[in-house]
Order: sequence, then structure tokens, then C-alpha cells
Amino acid sequence: MHILLLGSGGREHAMAWKIASSPLVTKLWCAPGNAGIAREAECVALDIADHQAVIDFCRTNAVELVVVGPETPLAAGIVDDLAAVGIKAFGPGKRAAQLEGSKGFTKDLCSEFSIPTGAYRRFDDVEAALAYARAQGAPIVVKADGLAAGKGVVVAKTLREAEDAIAMMFAGGLGNAGAEVVIEEYLAGREISFFALCDGDTAIPLATAQDHKRAFDHDEGPNTGGMGAYSPTPFVTSVIHDQIMTRIILPTVAGMKARGMPFRGVLYAGVMLTAQGPKLFEFNVRFGDPECQVLMIRMMSDIVPAFLASCDGQLKNFDLRWFPDPAVTVVMAAKGYPGDYRKGSRIEGLDAAAKVEGVEIFHAGTTAKDGAILANGGRVLNICASARTVAQAQAQAYQAVDLINWPDGFCRRDIAWQAVEQEQK
Repeated sequence: MHILLLGSGGREHAMAWKIASSPLVTKLWCAPGNAGIAREAECVALDIADHQAVIDFCRTNAVELVVVGPETPLAAGIVDDLAAVGIKAFGPGKRAAQLEGSKGFTKDLCSEFSIPTGAYRRFDDVEAALAYARAQGAPIVVKADGLAAGKGVVVAKTLREAEDAIAMMFAGGLGNAGAEVVIEEYLAGREISFFALCDGDTAIPLATAQDHKRAFDHDEGPNTGGMGAYSPTPFVTSVIHDQIMTRIILPTVAGMKARGMPFRGVLYAGVMLTAQGPKLFEFNVRFGDPECQVLMIRMMSDIVPAFLASCDGQLKNFDLRWFPDPAVTVVMAAKGYPGDYRKGSRIEGLDAAAKVEGVEIFHAGTTAKDGAILANGGRVLNICASARTVAQAQAQAYQAVDLINWPDGFCRRDIAWQAVEQEQK
């Protein structure tokens, strides 16, 4: 098969690595890709926001499947535009992508189909939003309705924080994403990531995972796109797993079908394990980053037939197999991230790090210049490891991290600490 992968981050490198291992693949391109993806696929300088350019490339190169990595092209309807000209694409159409593209849409769906989530209200007026927040009190969650590159959610611990977030969003601090604001109940509990592959009718669960959002050790510092992840999470028991599937995932798939916008692709549920049971706090319509990295390492099955089954509505009798060994990924980021950071610093020692037992390195924000690897983003590298225990995988990942010479980078040193503590009980 000829396959085109869209995206340029660590998630896409992990997907490229997994897709490239399939015996079904004869040619793999990635647009625009990065320095690491170039080892797995031919990187092409396509503007993925230019849907006609993507279509023209697919026609010229007889592409049989397009795999869409990030959320922005999904929300822009690239799957619909490809389907309209007979090109198969993995991911939801524009209307179904509203599950991530509009927080209000998702909350309304939950209300209509009795999917457990926090209480909420939607606002398009700043004074009404402020009055509601003051009436509810803190802690409370303020969300920009639209896509805001991971910056649209404020968990306000004080009323002042909530007021500031509301004012910032309505003042245009997040552009059009904050034209409408959702204010919702703060959910207390343990946060986990739950993924399911969907075909419009059926959903099959993927392995469980958990990421680490805060920038620094001990879950301190600002929220980021994710500083690391591990799989599986010991906190999703078989009972909780079944509850998430029956109360959240399957009703969502059925509800989207009933609304005439069937969901195909990967559904990522951010779930809080509360005292009242699992509750949804967000949906994403693509693989999480960096959770995708540990999922790809643990997936035993060929991923290409899974993508095709999702596109073709054939998941009903489909099964995925997983390696039992846990996996850990540590994100190395540029100093200053998620705030201001410098691009262009040189990274050395990657070859030595990659030789550590059980380690795989995925590039997230890199570029190649004159034979050197340079940092080209905020989150720059994913150092992944798999081993018999979580503690061993964690140790191997940090052994590899310590072999990388990048003075301008930093990482958390406690990724997977919860699972290691559980393992040692």
C-alpha cells in the first residue's frame, strides 16, 4: 500500500515507526514530518492546511490511505475533502471532530445521552459567565469552546483565577477559540487517558495509559502538552475499564451515529476516576501525545489493518493484541517550555542513547542541518523504553536520557512514579 501520514510531532513519529513495520506498506510518506520521521518515511513539504495540495499529492502518487495525526486538519474537514474525491482517510469527518473542536458540543452530547460528566453552562457573554462563576465558587474549570493548542483549559483554584481566565478568553486572548466559554464543575479524582478505535458503529478499546501534564517533578509548574506517559495504568481495573466502555465510549459512538455524524477514528477520553465512578472531562479525536508513543510500542498487532477496519466499518470482529511489558516515555523539552524557548540548539548523543536496551527514541520537534540534529520546538524528544516492569522501563528511559547531550533541554525525572509506587506495594 501507498500511505501518507500527516503531521510532524512525536505522535506522528511513533505512528510512522509503527506503520513502516507493516508488511502491507510499500511506500510511506509524511507531510511535513521531522528529522526522526525521515528515518521511517519520505518527508514531503506539503502544507497540510491546503487540502487541494494534499489531494493532488495523493492522486499523483496513488496514495491508498491517508492517516491524519493532529486535530487541526481533522477539525478543518480534511477527511471529508479526501473522501469526496475517493481517497480513504483515517480519522473523523469535520462534524464528528466537533467532539474535540467544541467543548460545548461535547458537553451537550453528554447531557443528551446521559454520559457522566461534570455540571456545566455555556456562555457567549462575559458578564453572565462571571456571574455564574461567582455563584458557583472555586475550584472551577473554565474552557475556551474551540481549539486552542492545549491552552484553552484553566483549572481555577481561586475565584480570581476563574475571573481572570474568563476575562482573558472573552478579550480575545485565545483568538476565536474563546468566543464562547464553557464553565464546568471541578472533578476531584485521578485522571487517566482512555483510547478506543471506532468505525461509526463499533468501538474497541486500546491499551490504557496515563500522561503527566505538569512541567516539573511532583506535578508542579504550568500545564503542558504532556511531559511523559506510561502504559498500562494500574488504576484502570477491569471493572473501571468496563464502566468507561459502557457508560462513556459506547454511548458516545451511539449518540454520534444518532446525530447523523458517525465517529470513525481514535476517540481519546480524558476520564477522571471520581468517588462516584468514571466521569468524562474531555474528548480528543486523535491519538494523545505522548500517550501514542507508549501505545505504539506496546501494540503487537499490525496497525494498518486496524486503520482500514476503522475506515471501512469492519471493527465488529476485529481484535488487537498487546505486548504485556509496560512502556514509559519521557519528554525532553526546550528550557522555558511551555513558555518562551529558543530554537536551533544542537542535540548530541542520540545514537548512544538509542542503544540502551529496550529504548526507542521518537522525535517531536527536531530538524536536521549539516548532519546535526537541532531542536525546533517546545517538546523536542520522546525517550521511550519497554521492560518487564514499570520500574525497569523507567530506569532504562532515564539511562538513555542521561546519554543525550543537550544543555538547552530539560525533562521531568519522575515519569510513571504512580505506577512504580503501585508496583512496589
